[in-house]
Amino acid sequence: MASSVSSAALVFSVKRCDPEFIRPAKPTPREVKQLSDIDDQEGVRFQIPLIMFYPSNPLMKGKDPVKVIREALGKALVYYYPFAGRLIEGENRKLMVDCTGEGVLFIEADADTTLENLGDAIQPMCPCFEELLYDVPGSGEILGSPLILIQVTRLRYGGFVFALRLNHTITDGAGLIQFLNAISDMAKGLSAPSILPIWQRELLNARNPPLITRMHYEYEEVNNTNKTLMAMDENNLVHRSFFFGPKEISALRNQLPSSLGPCSTFEVLMACMWKCRTIAFAVDPDEVVRLSCITNIRGKPGFDLPPGYYGNAFVYPASITKAGMLCTYPLEYAIRLLKKAKAEMSKEYVKSVADLMVIKGRPPFTLPGNYLVSDVTRLGFEDVDYGWGKAVYGGAARALSIISFCMRFKNRKGEEGKVIPICLPPLVMERFEHELKRMTNKVKPDRPTTSML
Repeated sequence: MASSVSSAALVFSVKRCDPEFIRPAKPTPREVKQLSDIDDQEGVRFQIPLIMFYPSNPLMKGKDPVKVIREALGKALVYYYPFAGRLIEGENRKLMVDCTGEGVLFIEADADTTLENLGDAIQPMCPCFEELLYDVPGSGEILGSPLILIQVTRLRYGGFVFALRLNHTITDGAGLIQFLNAISDMAKGLSAPSILPIWQRELLNARNPPLITRMHYEYEEVNNTNKTLMAMDENNLVHRSFFFGPKEISALRNQLPSSLGPCSTFEVLMACMWKCRTIAFAVDPDEVVRLSCITNIRGKPGFDLPPGYYGNAFVYPASITKAGMLCTYPLEYAIRLLKKAKAEMSKEYVKSVADLMVIKGRPPFTLPGNYLVSDVTRLGFEDVDYGWGKAVYGGAARALSIISFCMRFKNRKGEEGKVIPICLPPLVMERFEHELKRMTNKVKPDRPTTSML
């Protein structure tokens, strides 16, 4: 089955220096810049942790990754100076960044373990993660706090860990990669980033007048009347990561009929996760459940986002169905639902989302019965190179409540595949693992299906 790693698998200690602020290396404009209406969503007002593990490189002997990255960060912030500011609210809670130049938080640290010793435990959620990305007291608020927290931890015998916490309202995964590559450019001696940043957040603002023209199930207000829609107590969740290698992916694909057509690995895996998760929660068959798939709009036809745009540029159209149908129909059914929702994404859909934010007062995404998924395999976290080469793992550090991420991973056996973290209540996690094992051991569909949608 898809293998899992518990966060209790390994223990090590980390010695940290006091946090410091890294400011732009040169003077930057003091101004206030509005975020877009796609940035400024209630559902994006959270901090997201990411982590990258780098092996030792004999060619970099004598060079300190902490010093290299610290200096490069200050230089990159000259171009990305809004990251050195603080968020404030204007009229109607409109988010803006006050470009104060106060800087981002930076922590230097050393760990008494090696990259080899960590093994497969580097996949989310890594043991002692809180030591690799220290939560500086008072730094995690959305308003008035540093927008980025970075910790660089040296490992024994070379190698290091680059961990980062990001205020999601200021940028998304693709925008963050652009910033990290700018740090990489500075670390390698370039005088300017290879891709210059572009703000232009007005490109994803609501129209005047705003008008909702599409159905947005992802923001639908839901009353959990039967009390079965996946209640999540944040203080009682188990974190697991599941690795899907060639064997598991093949087992899932073998369940699909040829009539379904081409399917991405992400679609297959997330449909499987959605189905197993819903079964594990024992949702009432008549309750409506949904899968919200985070969809990047960069480079899509009809969009005018320029290269260098680093704001949030995604929507998450939702697939909806009754829980009983999702749980009893073959995997094909869930994939068709996912494909149908993704096909809704268009320029008009994005404008409708921005307009909805303004008309309805920036509502959060639906929580009861919802599962958000994001494919970050193509963003290139593992490709960010500060001089020591590529990371052996790069991506989300853990799942977040109802949000899972799909990332590339190579296990210690040399198998390349995908890793997906998820957090669930303890008993639900047991049922989830059992169902996932059953799904990844199947070789044929439950039954032929036609006209399911």
